[in-house]
Amino acid sequence: MAEASVTLGAKASSLSSSAVCAVAAALSQVRIDSTALDRLSSSSSKKTTTTITTSSSSNHSITVPEFLTLEESRAFLLVLLNSLLISNAPSRIPLALAETLNSNPSNFRFDDSDLVTEDELTCSTLLGISAILDHHSAALSAFADVAAAFSCEALKADVAAFNLMDSGDGHNSKEEVSVAADLRVLLNGSKSVGKEKVRSVARVPKVHGSVREHAKAVHSRMRVELNSGVKSAAGSEEAVCTVLLPLAAALRELGECSLARAKSNLEGIGGEDLKLGVGEIFGNECPVEDGLSSGFSKAVNLFLGKEYGKFAHEVFVLLGLVWKVVAWEAVTAVAVLEAAELNEVIKGAKENGENPKVEEKSKAEKKKKKVVLGKGTGSILALFKERLQSHGKIALGTWVADFLSFLDLAKPEFNDFLLKVKDVVESNESRRLPKIPKGTRDFAKEQMTIRKKAFSIIEEVFERHGATALDTPVFELRETLMGKYGEDSKLIYDLADQGGELLSLRYDLTVPFARFVAMNGLTSLKRYQIAKVYRRDNPSKGRYREFYQCDFDIAGTPPEKMGPDFEVVRILTELLDELDIGEYEIKLNHRKLLDGMMQICGVPPEKFRTICSSIDKLDKQSFQQIKKEMVEEKGLTAETADRIETFVKEKGSPLALLSKFIHEGSDFSKNEGASEALKELEILFIALEKSKRIDKVVFDLSLARGLDYYTGVIFEAVFKGGTQVGSIAAGGRYDNLIGMFGSKTVPAVGVSLGIERVFAIMEQQQKDQNQMVRPTKTEVLVSILGNDLTLAAELAGELWDAGVKAEFLVHKRRTKHFEYAKESRIPWMVLVYEQEVKEEGVVQLKDLEANIDIKTHRTQFVEELRKRLYP
Repeated sequence: MAEASVTLGAKASSLSSSAVCAVAAALSQVRIDSTALDRLSSSSSKKTTTTITTSSSSNHSITVPEFLTLEESRAFLLVLLNSLLISNAPSRIPLALAETLNSNPSNFRFDDSDLVTEDELTCSTLLGISAILDHHSAALSAFADVAAAFSCEALKADVAAFNLMDSGDGHNSKEEVSVAADLRVLLNGSKSVGKEKVRSVARVPKVHGSVREHAKAVHSRMRVELNSGVKSAAGSEEAVCTVLLPLAAALRELGECSLARAKSNLEGIGGEDLKLGVGEIFGNECPVEDGLSSGFSKAVNLFLGKEYGKFAHEVFVLLGLVWKVVAWEAVTAVAVLEAAELNEVIKGAKENGENPKVEEKSKAEKKKKKVVLGKGTGSILALFKERLQSHGKIALGTWVADFLSFLDLAKPEFNDFLLKVKDVVESNESRRLPKIPKGTRDFAKEQMTIRKKAFSIIEEVFERHGATALDTPVFELRETLMGKYGEDSKLIYDLADQGGELLSLRYDLTVPFARFVAMNGLTSLKRYQIAKVYRRDNPSKGRYREFYQCDFDIAGTPPEKMGPDFEVVRILTELLDELDIGEYEIKLNHRKLLDGMMQICGVPPEKFRTICSSIDKLDKQSFQQIKKEMVEEKGLTAETADRIETFVKEKGSPLALLSKFIHEGSDFSKNEGASEALKELEILFIALEKSKRIDKVVFDLSLARGLDYYTGVIFEAVFKGGTQVGSIAAGGRYDNLIGMFGSKTVPAVGVSLGIERVFAIMEQQQKDQNQMVRPTKTEVLVSILGNDLTLAAELAGELWDAGVKAEFLVHKRRTKHFEYAKESRIPWMVLVYEQEVKEEGVVQLKDLEANIDIKTHRTQFVEELRKRLYP
């Protein structure tokens, strides 16, 4: 008897995939809203009867495609019924469909449906099957996580792959992170997971995340298509199948990965009889990899042939195969975890010569070491056992069959079980790690070690050149920042008005520096600042919304022309050399040279900046792409663009290229601004040559920094190693920025190091060289082999008082001390045996790297350690 009803045709009603599934499984009846019936009756001009017949198909009769299963047929008819209601078909057709669905026949044939078009029939077939796929794929996704969690415990697998975090930088898929979080919840507190490296376990976040992602895409599409009406759904078939195809690929991968774990589970079942018994049924009933591959291939061929209804049907068949595999994964995993109980059943059967039942657990069994499951998997296993047990007894002969029978999507009790699984996962929400905002990151101890080292090097270089440190507020008045960054101003984070001032987070450190100089009436300052800045950008690889900048700036009119410009470029080379990141080059140009080039090529003055922004993309795009942008979007003539190309191709040795540009008769020599720029560059290049830094610089006319405030030399450092990070530093001269704050003009030049990208290079280098980062500076571990905290406090306190970096650990097990020292890479240990130190007054020093043991008197151990640590 139907448990509920699905109402169609009401003013605010909509058809959902779950409702389609309920009717398809004959769990719900169909009801047409009375207002819809009144509306349809008034639109009908003739009264005839529609009957179920066995007539052959025609253009005007409803014929259920022969390839559909009964469940798919009912789904198809319900979607067709809803479509007809939306399109105001005569009431006789919807009423006949509803009556037929509610009578639950085993097959369907209709005749005399003169207003049902071929498009409605075809599209309803596809949407009906897709609605079932939508509902079932979501259920499969949830249950697959449960089965994988049980496999992790059955295989004693290493679950480090589930430690994914959403760093917000776009590096990790949102659904992969979500799957990993759910698995952590299910396995929280488990003592059964271990250190076994299992590839099919490590792949769970990626494989299951892909199923989630594509199942959600199908769901989003079906919410639209089920209620749009076939006649208004032009292109629906292509739109639906486009999201079904990647779902099919994800299902196949899920099936293969789950099957690999199920086979591994089989090998781990304890007890030969139990292993053989489960294995025999598994071999007979579980789908194999070839079946998954051929099912997917068949679906793809139908998709390519545009047989969309049959394609959806084959995806549904594939989902059924995958469901069986996942069910078998759960069965085999539980067989491993419950082997002790199941083997008792087999043992009793042999002794009694009959099919036994498991009664109360024996005393011997109670003494056995209990398998400690995760809080989530333990709760779910209890639900399984509640279903499989009858009055505390398990019938061995039917255990597998009962288990598989329970894992049936079509049964209401299994849907109830999935709701309980959802409750188990969501009830653990408080134990999930909170999500980090997009475009931001946390830094663990290993990363912080690298960062602190880099910051130390950078500060030392800046201070070597006489710079003083400066700090400014993380937010500024909005008027301070606006209008200083050109088009980038739209990326500034504005803050809510909390106290009568309009504020924004700083976009960089240069404008706050200029504000500081102007506000304090300074005429010269050499400063550095290392701090976080914020940009309301779309995060991508290597780009963040919150990140550090390391800035060095010199403000003031120097007695020597180009002196500050030289020093800033020199400082950049020192930074990159001492950070030891590998090969790099500094591309350098001059804004006045760019402006001269624009004039020479015939670019209108009002378009200088926008054309420069196009040129600046040449490191990522070809000139033909840039030319198209300049001509079609920015209104340049093709001749002007071609002339620009002859200039921006110029790149090479600074002094050689400079010599070419300044010779008499060149285009640049005839332009006043360009000629002045070349003279300044000549001074700069000779200074860099004398300072033995010219080999790091490339004169590049295509460099056109986009920020509006640059007025002279501009430069950009690019990493040339394997890690793709793009620009790692940039800067230039900005003589007008400080004057924009209403004070007198103070010329300035500066450089900003993209430290986050430098960190990425350093971390990758460490990974490539297989180097272990030492996360602490601890020199000595005081190991108390016992439980005397006061002794630890006494000995560690003496080391701290002597300026030795030390930690202490109180534990009876010797291995725990060595494991901690090894993990933390602590070079020395003081091994303290409570009895030994009390009776003999000695402790043991151990050099872990040289594996040398030294016994010393308790009163002399600090001095002995200091001699060896600081010779």
